[in-house]
Amino acid sequence: MHPVLVLYYSRHGSTKRLADAIAQGIAAEDVPVIVRTVKSINEPTSNLVETSNEISSAVPEVTLQELEQCSALALGSPTRFGNMAAPVKHFLDSTSSQWLKGALIDKPACVFTSSSSMHGGQESTLLSMMVPLIHHGMVICGLPYSEPELHNTTMGGSPYGVTHVAHHSLSTPEQLSTDEKALCFAQGKRLATFAKRLSQNG
Repeated sequence: MHPVLVLYYSRHGSTKRLADAIAQGIAAEDVPVIVRTVKSINEPTSNLVETSNEISSAVPEVTLQELEQCSALALGSPTRFGNMAAPVKHFLDSTSSQWLKGALIDKPACVFTSSSSMHGGQESTLLSMMVPLIHHGMVICGLPYSEPELHNTTMGGSPYGVTHVAHHSLSTPEQLSTDEKALCFAQGKRLATFAKRLSQNG
């Protein structure tokens, strides 16, 4: 089967940590996985751009061919005023040809995000990220409350997708909490399971 694509944008590294943890859950199901980032959009504050470039430099930028060929998609972005970051929106806006071809129809997808505060708009960001994927005909894969960490977490976590609360300065980004890691792993496994089932039925 084709690999599952874990695609994200990360400014300070928090969303990248979520992406890597989700990828581990996918790999645990013996499903191939590739991790990619979207192209940065230069912003006026140069030190922030440099930080973003350093974080993403080790991860290849996604191609539209990789998006078309993936068996499933995990899409991640930091929260920006309750919405996805501009580079993620910019990439999605470039996928009209894939929409016209129906390249993503019936493929499972999940979304994930990080914010710098508990009430930073995580759930609205996740919901906003789902909308273009639904337009593409993808099947949204959330997290059921059978995952105990959804009940226990005092940090990130949502039935709409995994999240991370990053109470940090630029120099000392926080690691994922134990609950956040567990939910990422569960999200990856669930996405991979759906990808395998749909691949076998297809």
